[in-house]
Amino acid sequence: MTLFKALIKALRPKQWIKNGLLLVAIVFSERYLDLDAWMKVSAGVALFCMLSSSGYLVNDLKDVEADRGHPKKKFRPIASGELPVGVAWAAVAVLVAGGLAGSFALNTHFGIAAVTYLFITLSYSNFFKHTAILDVMLLSSGFIVRAVAGAEAIGVASSPWFLTCIAFGALFIGLIKRLAEIRLLKDEAGAHRKALEEYSEPLLLQLISITTACSLISYALYTFEGAATQWMMLTLPIVIFAVFRYLLLVSMEGEGGEPSSTLLKDKPLLLSVVAFLAVSIVAMKLGHAG
Repeated sequence: MTLFKALIKALRPKQWIKNGLLLVAIVFSERYLDLDAWMKVSAGVALFCMLSSSGYLVNDLKDVEADRGHPKKKFRPIASGELPVGVAWAAVAVLVAGGLAGSFALNTHFGIAAVTYLFITLSYSNFFKHTAILDVMLLSSGFIVRAVAGAEAIGVASSPWFLTCIAFGALFIGLIKRLAEIRLLKDEAGAHRKALEEYSEPLLLQLISITTACSLISYALYTFEGAATQWMMLTLPIVIFAVFRYLLLVSMEGEGGEPSSTLLKDKPLLLSVVAFLAVSIVAMKLGHAG
């Protein structure tokens, strides 16, 4: 049981919330009452959870020595010795094989999206995580693939405008993660990860400002030009609040390093997600009505 608990912890189930992005396709295609669509996308979410967890395991296996010198990551199951390296590699093999087989069984296009996501994840772990700027760009591309995969699961088109919003939003979150790491590790940042040596707090704050503006502007343009109805402009204040709320949390010491944890424990942020989905559904209904 101890080994099983260590394995589950190493899979980082809290991070699975990111794969909820696949569900957005159901809302924006207005198939939220379609049981078949829910089954397909839910299966897609589960498969992406398998693939993303395999990526986390590979990442921890590659960084085991560096993690042992990190004030927080040293408690991860592989770094702490709770999860043997051999068991972790066996879990990677099972998750990758099962995740890819299930993805192609769902449909070919979804399978291609899954392979692309896995390629991005492994490329990041093996190469790009040590290259400043490219590391955050590669992470953001993983979110774009998630959004595309959700659409492919139910055979609907992805909006280029919406994918642009996701790209800037993911860059925004990725840069905030780097800022949190710089603040936590201070002078030891470069020793933990080479890319952190090239970042500085002033640079990251500047890049965060740029991506904040780009995220909000691209979403505003999406509601005007890319959405199914201009009633989607009703969601803009909610998005602005969510972004500003996240920036407020980041300004507090210790926040921003784990975006999923920040979202799960902050009620205003959680409520803004619920409000966004509810208002989006109402806006699309209003669009059909007139």
